[in-house]
Amino acid sequence: MYPDADQKLTYQTPDTVYFFTVAYYPFDNFSAHTVEIWERIFPTVEHAFQWKKFETTEPELAAKILAAGSPWHAKKLSRSSSNMHTDWHNTRVTIMTEIVRAKVLQHEDVRVLLLSTGNKTIVENSPVDDFWGAGANGRGENQMGKILMKIRQEHIDSTKV
Repeated sequence: MYPDADQKLTYQTPDTVYFFTVAYYPFDNFSAHTVEIWERIFPTVEHAFQWKKFETTEPELAAKILAAGSPWHAKKLSRSSSNMHTDWHNTRVTIMTEIVRAKVLQHEDVRVLLLSTGNKTIVENSPVDDFWGAGANGRGENQMGKILMKIRQEHIDSTKV
């Protein structure tokens, strides 16, 4: 369904930009996979995550985030306020896990791709995020990779029953 990661279909030369959906794009929180959770339908994981920050503290901002036309815009809106859920930094990994789990369960293509990784380590290779990803030096916390591996293992364990 998705191209082989080794094909390197996205690159540029001095004269041309070549692009094509990258192999692991479904793992991205910006991917075009709706998520139904908390009695709402969110356009992307990013919308749901940013919305949850302000669900109780700034409902008007949360509504704008839910209606944002892109995940990038949802993230940008969330940066306009620091009035997020009081325990956000302690609960954000649990919340992200809940959202990503919903995405994987609701979308067969994401689930199939996740299971296709076998027992390999998954790393969000972000050069700018050392919490969710590997960070610039490759030694970040990689919380997103850990979440994906946890959900993959949950799915494997549930199919053994």
